[in-house]
Amino acid sequence: MESPHSHPDTLPRGTFAPPTASDIRGPCPMLNTLANHGYIPRSGRNVQARDMTTALRDVVGLSWLVTFLFTHPIFFTPSPTPLLSGTPSFRSSTLHYLRHPLSLLHRFGMRRPGQIHPLTGKKCLDLNQLASPHAIEHDISLTRYDRAQGDCSTPQRELISELLASSSDGGRTLSLGDLAGYRRRRIADQKEENPRGEYGAMQHSFACMEIALLIGAFGEGKGKERRIRCDVARAFLQEERLPYREGWEMRRTWWWKRLGFLELGGLSARVRKLVGGV
Repeated sequence: MESPHSHPDTLPRGTFAPPTASDIRGPCPMLNTLANHGYIPRSGRNVQARDMTTALRDVVGLSWLVTFLFTHPIFFTPSPTPLLSGTPSFRSSTLHYLRHPLSLLHRFGMRRPGQIHPLTGKKCLDLNQLASPHAIEHDISLTRYDRAQGDCSTPQRELISELLASSSDGGRTLSLGDLAGYRRRRIADQKEENPRGEYGAMQHSFACMEIALLIGAFGEGKGKERRIRCDVARAFLQEERLPYREGWEMRRTWWWKRLGFLELGGLSARVRKLVGGV
């Protein structure tokens, strides 16, 4: 549903409206999209964990465990232990967390100390807090600039156009191979343009998981043949809109059909193999 003539505050839940000048958004296209449809607060402020988990499960079709593990860690406050700088190796990261085990729980925390919802008293955060450095947001995004280049939260049309141009079938669909190839080119280009960017093993895992999530949630087909239509990808990545107009509908209604870790992990592993190491 779309209704561009009404103020977002008056729109029913599920109706799409772009954010107003007073609304805030972050670097995650999925959460921005859910806010644009009113499945989480349209303002982008005071978002609670239950808002995110319910929307990701019921609207996008993720499993309960995936939604829980994706959302709840960010509601910790940032680690009081200094984070490793730069792009540490797997060995140095492992040693660091063995020495400071509690810091792992706060590694992805983005909530300010004492930040609670004014009505419920529950933990909450604003969507722009997802751009906090060294947590989930990372350099070499498919659709955003690096932090050192300015705006790491707003989708960039030229990057999305380059992504869509990666289609190997004339602009109809994007395969896992197409998306992995674009990811590989982005890594090479950005390492030249922003050589001091932070992109190590952890960031690479997130980046490949994001492609897997895009294909898993909005793609068609099975296994290695899964593809996402370019018009669907454009609606989601550029307009940050659920692609209902393009014919997409959430078919993962039963719990055994939800996008869980086995499927998501398998897709992500294929992406990592296609992209290669960093």
